[in-house]
Amino acid sequence: MSGSTRQSTAAARERLEALTDNTSVDLAALAGDLLDVTRVLDREVSLRRILTDPATPGQAKADLVANLLTGKVGAETVDLLSGMVRSRWSAGRDLSDATEQLGALALIISADKANELDDVEDELFRFGRIVAGDVALRSALTDSAAAPSAKAELVRDLLGGKAKAVTVALVTALVTQPRGRSLESGLDEYARLAAGRRGRVVALVTTAVPMSDTQKERLAASLATLVGRPVHLNLDVDQQVLGGVRVQIGDEIIEGTIAGRLDSADRSLAG
Repeated sequence: MSGSTRQSTAAARERLEALTDNTSVDLAALAGDLLDVTRVLDREVSLRRILTDPATPGQAKADLVANLLTGKVGAETVDLLSGMVRSRWSAGRDLSDATEQLGALALIISADKANELDDVEDELFRFGRIVAGDVALRSALTDSAAAPSAKAELVRDLLGGKAKAVTVALVTALVTQPRGRSLESGLDEYARLAAGRRGRVVALVTTAVPMSDTQKERLAASLATLVGRPVHLNLDVDQQVLGGVRVQIGDEIIEGTIAGRLDSADRSLAG
């Protein structure tokens, strides 16, 4: 991400945060509008170019947004997009990416306000694990030939009444509009957004047996001290690790499992 795009994205997120401080804003509707606009921007390449052309005055681009969107989406969405097109973007795709990110973030903020964000983070992780273990399900959700409406209905059948509404909305957005991402990377991206809402990082913790609440609290505290930020634990049980704990935070891996140590020993002997 270039410097100008990074700054413009940060400014857009600040405007969204300020907007969502208003309790009268319907965050689900706002998120839906932003995701709909993302579809339009992804489809209309020429429009993206016009809206991100640095030679075109910002007010002219904002007027174009107002003319195109007023009456089709909420006033809050028009205001957000008008501010975004006044900013500088390195590429048209960057504007689409930021718009989609704002849509997902609006849903995450709504979960946070409802004290449901922990549940949403856990549900996104569990859904990813379920899909990873079911080849047929993953194929159905990622089939590019399948109609988006059919995939959305499948998500509702799987999660409706079993997961938070925000989780259902995020997964539906991802499977109907993957935007070149794998299902796994999209879920990871949403998980990072959710963790970032509270200034946390996500740690994938793998053990041979489920951890007790006390063990989870101690591990979270230790990792928070290590990385200097609060940590949200995504817990996975894999009997193949034999014992110990394996922790992954981003690209960093802390290997403390018996299986990992045995594998390391085998490589040392082979060398």
